[in-house]
Amino acid sequence: MALPTLTTRPAPRRRVQTGLVAGLAVFALGACTSNSPETSNASGGTSNAASGSNDEAGDTVTIGFSAPAADHGWMAAITQAAKDQADQYEDVDLKVAEGTNDVNLQISQVETFINDGVDAIVLLPFDGAAMTPVALKAMEAGIPVINVDREFNDPNAARVTVLGDNYGMGVSAGQYVCEQVGDDKGAVVAEIAGIDSLPLTQDRSQGFKDALATCGQKVDNRVAADFTVEGGERAASNLLQAAPKIDALWNHDDDQGVGVLAAIENANRDEFIMVGGAGSANAMRSIEAGDGVLAATVIYPSTQGADGVKMARLLVQGKAMGDLAEVSVPRTVQLFAPVVTEDNVDQYLPSAFES
Repeated sequence: MALPTLTTRPAPRRRVQTGLVAGLAVFALGACTSNSPETSNASGGTSNAASGSNDEAGDTVTIGFSAPAADHGWMAAITQAAKDQADQYEDVDLKVAEGTNDVNLQISQVETFINDGVDAIVLLPFDGAAMTPVALKAMEAGIPVINVDREFNDPNAARVTVLGDNYGMGVSAGQYVCEQVGDDKGAVVAEIAGIDSLPLTQDRSQGFKDALATCGQKVDNRVAADFTVEGGERAASNLLQAAPKIDALWNHDDDQGVGVLAAIENANRDEFIMVGGAGSANAMRSIEAGDGVLAATVIYPSTQGADGVKMARLLVQGKAMGDLAEVSVPRTVQLFAPVVTEDNVDQYLPSAFES
């Protein structure tokens, strides 16, 4: 089978009226010659984006979007952020398939996008390996695929891959714990992981272990949960019974962290600091209030779908990322995993997802 082309199809020759066009700063002002708004006479409307900038309205781009069911706060935020991003552009027509954890249904959704002749597809697969063949089919049809979060098992199945940093999450959490406990040989560090069979969980745990080693610490007590509130509460209850003393605890996921915090409160434990994972709004509000053990959380960006939409638009319109010298969109974009504390929570809370 021939390898799929990595070029994009020409943008459709349609024109739409332009309106207010806004976007994230990372892609803004790609070839800007002025910071003042200009009128676009060609389209019969006006645009508040500077002439020549990436956010200046162009030909309409039709994007198909498919993601798993919104059965988790982070996953719900992925789809909502993609919709909100598309709404900021007059020249983006986003076709959103119903969220599903049925691989066969998601394959069918992508096949429908292909048959409908969309200009690009943004796809967060329920199962990356299972979705690879249909993604290859789209690429072979000249439709660029933007792979979000869960990777395909063939690099030719996507023009762009947008990833969070699971290993980096562990590193960030471990570095923060090191800052808090230092090289105290008597410090007890605990970890509540997600689903142990998943590579993302393994990557997070490895990053945490590696970062702790730099300050002479290790994970003394570890349990795994399942990314749910109930699972988090069960796992935390078991951990707290097994560890009568804890100095620092990292919980991989803020959704399951709701249950973790409930178990901590029920056990009347407050001798340690806790670090969360993913960056939910309720976790950040607790950090901001300073009313419990939760001192920080590590971001796993829920903006990945929105970034996928932005890059799909740039690809089809033949634009590049404005802050890079490269003349086309990169092949892989991996987002950072910063630590949110009371010192910077106001920076991240507006874009946080609700658990």
